[in-house]
Amino acid sequence: MMMRILALDTSAGHCSAALLQDGELTQRLEAAARRHGDLLLGMLQELLAAAGLRPADLDAIAFARGPGSFTGLRIAAAVVQGAAFAAQKPVVGVSTLAALAQGCRRTAGAEQVLCALDARMGEVYFGAYAADAGGLMRPMVEDVVCLPADIPVPGPGPWYAAGSGWGAHGADLLAALHSAPLASDIERPCEAQDVAVLAADAYAAGQTVDPADAVPVYLRDRVTSA
Repeated sequence: MMMRILALDTSAGHCSAALLQDGELTQRLEAAARRHGDLLLGMLQELLAAAGLRPADLDAIAFARGPGSFTGLRIAAAVVQGAAFAAQKPVVGVSTLAALAQGCRRTAGAEQVLCALDARMGEVYFGAYAADAGGLMRPMVEDVVCLPADIPVPGPGPWYAAGSGWGAHGADLLAALHSAPLASDIERPCEAQDVAVLAADAYAAGQTVDPADAVPVYLRDRVTSA
């Protein structure tokens, strides 16, 4: 199915935007250091201009909905809501953890990924994903926020480990895992290109929302300015 998906991510320390157009991906990625708001709109406009597209030419607009930095997630939601309202397009929200796992699949060929992001307060945002026959990462458990010792590991693996939680809470996560992962990438950011790939599949399955319903998924009731 040929489609045009514009995707964005501001969930952590990087800012990225990507355009998936008829199977071809183009991305802009930059370490943000709290400059998401300054960078994001320019990235989106640059991608569309380079492709000769208008927002009205898109099929949908996608974003990494969370978990992640509360401030970053609010920026992404605000931008995607405004852009989708203006273009009268549906929105696809993609789990940050799912996109992180998809990046591991893309670059390392990972089959099963345990994603853990540092959630502060001694906790992690955690998700477990496995590749389907088409190479898309599917959840094996629901994304959760929990203590590292309480992560819901859905089997013996072998596992690939990704995310900042492994750097912040590695010892406790390994104790819960009971075995060392095949490999790890604690520095890997979520990238908009992986959001776009997962969003295309969701769009094809009719899993879209109206712009007004494009809201962050924090996984935690307590929301701060982090």
